[in-house]
Amino acid sequence: MTIELRAADGGTVQVSPEIVQAFKAGFRGPVMTPDAPDYEETRKVWNAMIDRRPGLIVRCTGTQDVVNAVRFARQHRFLVSVRGGGHNIAGLAVCDGGLMIDLSLMKGVWVDPKARTARAQAGCTLGDVDRETQLHGLAAVLGFVSTTGIAGLTTGGGFGYLTRRLGWTCDNLVSMEVVTAEGKLVRAAADENADLFWALRGGGGGNGGIVTDFTFATVPAPTVTIFSLRFPASRTARVLRAWSTWMDAAPNQLSALCAITAAPTPTNRVTGTWTGPAGALSGHLASLIAAVGASPTSRTTHTYGYLDAMKYFAGCLNETVAACKSHGRESFRAASRMLVVVVTTVGRAVISW
Repeated sequence: MTIELRAADGGTVQVSPEIVQAFKAGFRGPVMTPDAPDYEETRKVWNAMIDRRPGLIVRCTGTQDVVNAVRFARQHRFLVSVRGGGHNIAGLAVCDGGLMIDLSLMKGVWVDPKARTARAQAGCTLGDVDRETQLHGLAAVLGFVSTTGIAGLTTGGGFGYLTRRLGWTCDNLVSMEVVTAEGKLVRAAADENADLFWALRGGGGGNGGIVTDFTFATVPAPTVTIFSLRFPASRTARVLRAWSTWMDAAPNQLSALCAITAAPTPTNRVTGTWTGPAGALSGHLASLIAAVGASPTSRTTHTYGYLDAMKYFAGCLNETVAACKSHGRESFRAASRMLVVVVTTVGRAVISW
């Protein structure tokens, strides 16, 4: 039966079973049409609001599979989406009617403790990488949540616990193996294909090719203290002002966000991480509390190893990395804004600064 896929130009492409079969013969991983037993599960991504149905899913098991998939798509002008860890909120890993190139089976990680580098395939999550680096007392400069995929994180820049100390994830990237739109395999690094290296580290929105593996510089793995302070609703405006000023002056070992919940009675919470000397955090929190001018209604701190801190934020602290990934999907919508001056209403509280 002829398969119809969406074309890159918005039209459709008819593909005969013989063409699909010929492609399968040179492809090591599974090739799934919508009637395949595992199709429904494979097309899902983390955000449960995403409900798209690719016309064909190819699950790569190595770089040669990626090369073959790109050349197949190029030959037939298919619309293409690429899935790494599948965590992207916008669900860009899945395209309706097109070809989804799925890298999630590519999970190899190789650590060189002498060179202090970690090479990881593009289907890895942060937890997959940290599970291996921690054996050597090392950590890559990655994100906050263990179930996030390294591919989307890195090609979008990537920030986490160590960003204020050591830069973005992309700043700690040594090199990448990349399959270009022409189906060629190249290396991208500061000394080779430097323009492509720039474009795939946030500069080009991650659209310069399909990265099949990443090599990261690593650092000695720190312990991470996670803290959370909740303040009275009446102090919401003061919390926002105080937090902003506090973070401007904070040492690089401290990262924090301020979360305000819009409700008839607004809630506000400052949550963050500390990777500096043990015992030094309390003084920094005391300065924030003084600036707010009110004691927190609740206060918690917990100290973990680097991997466990990521698992904590993923809600699976006492489980394996694999179990973290299987926790299921969430419906999620988010947007970002740069705020310079704010005059708004959160619940019944007027906030301005």
